Amino acid sequence: MPKMKTSRAAAKRFRKTGTGKLRRNKAYKSHILTKKTTKRKRNLRKPAITDKTNVKNMKKILPYL
Repeated sequence: MPKMKTSRAAAKRFRKTGTGKLRRNKAYKSHILTKKTTKRKRNLRKPAITDKTNVKNMKKILPYL
């Protein structure tokens, strides 16, 4: 059986935590920042855990993570 290919786009966006969960960065932090509050922008900097409804699909496209 051939090796499975990792989705390179997903590999750049998701990392595995020590407990095996997937960590991701939050969206809406790239532009149009003037109307967003400082508190909102600060909270967007923090990483988030991928929702459990998406984990099954993520494991499929990241087989070696």
